[in-house]
Amino acid sequence: MTEFVQTPLPGVWEITPRRFGDHRGFFSESYSAKVFVDHGIDLVFVQDNHSLSATVGTVRGLHFQSPPHAQGKLVRCGKGKIFDVAVDVRRGSPTYGQWYGAELSFENGKQLLVPAGFLHGFMTLEPDSEIVYKCTDFYAPDCDGGVRWNDPDIGITWPETGTTPVLSAKDETATLLADFDSPFIYEEPKA
Repeated sequence: MTEFVQTPLPGVWEITPRRFGDHRGFFSESYSAKVFVDHGIDLVFVQDNHSLSATVGTVRGLHFQSPPHAQGKLVRCGKGKIFDVAVDVRRGSPTYGQWYGAELSFENGKQLLVPAGFLHGFMTLEPDSEIVYKCTDFYAPDCDGGVRWNDPDIGITWPETGTTPVLSAKDETATLLADFDSPFIYEEPKA
């Protein structure tokens, strides 16, 4: 049975699908719409992405895609190990600016559900780490944005890798949270 663990950020879930193993390896149902709906998560995924980060300490993020093409993501690590992070940036949210991080690896099989309205980023902890994630909307370059990965107002405790973080030019110059005009608005959960 798939394990669903609600994190301290409502809407962000750690999900661990069950693995069935024998002398040949294992089988795992990594996603089932029915299982998610049975746990109150009714999302439609329309795009799957797969990325490779060759170097330990590679940081990608903190990214978002704004409305009308806001994306929720279901993230897993197909090979290697990453530290995956979600940051609440919904204006008016009681957890605005707070983050949650989880280690996702091929070995532990964990996934992180990052809803729309949250920044997403990760750091690789092993070489040649592969990240596979499902998205609730298609990529829209005009809605793409980011906030600085090491923003002191967010204060993410990134793992020590013993290397200088490897960043894209876009991520090095991303805006700070204090200067970020969030396009996301918090909505009270329906009773």
